[in-house]
Amino acid sequence: MALDRATFGITEESLQFMVLDKKDMPEEFQGFQVVREGPLNNETMAEHGFAGNTPERFRAVGRVTGFMRELGETSTAVTGDGFNFLGATVAHLFDKPKSVTEWMHEVFVKDFEENVGESVGEDQQLISTQRLETSGFFDEAVALKVLQGGAAGLISSTVLDFRVGRILGVAFVGTVGDHERLDLATQLAQSLEKRIVQVVLGAA
Repeated sequence: MALDRATFGITEESLQFMVLDKKDMPEEFQGFQVVREGPLNNETMAEHGFAGNTPERFRAVGRVTGFMRELGETSTAVTGDGFNFLGATVAHLFDKPKSVTEWMHEVFVKDFEENVGESVGEDQQLISTQRLETSGFFDEAVALKVLQGGAAGLISSTVLDFRVGRILGVAFVGTVGDHERLDLATQLAQSLEKRIVQVVLGAA
């Protein structure tokens, strides 16, 4: 496939131009500010991932590096149940397209499903995961709704992964309470997919 081949022209430097700027995100996030952005190497991924993950494991699956941008609610306004407090996009670079597919199923989905009941982050427990049906993407896509909880209550994450050649695009929506946000995550992911394709074709 021509687009798959074109992704071999992508360098690590290209990734920062793939993640979405605020102006390209759904209306829902326009009042937000960038809370975190920057490169995402295998060491950082392992450090902030599930227990037992190592940079070596990620390298062995073919992951090279990534770049992320998170937008969040920075005001001190009280945000109640159902409030979407975070929207993020990530572009990951892999050695080949097949590695992206393996990652989606063997790392992303499998790691979440196998860690239900375990601690995640500070004082949080992974309560449940649910696979969601995706549609409208150029190639393969998978999505999960993840529920975690702690002293402060429940938080849901709706995460959608999709493939463009040897690039993995990820869109993420964080919500207060137990809520699925597939429509919003899909909007975010489709905007990200469009941007990734523009960058890839511009570099080809």
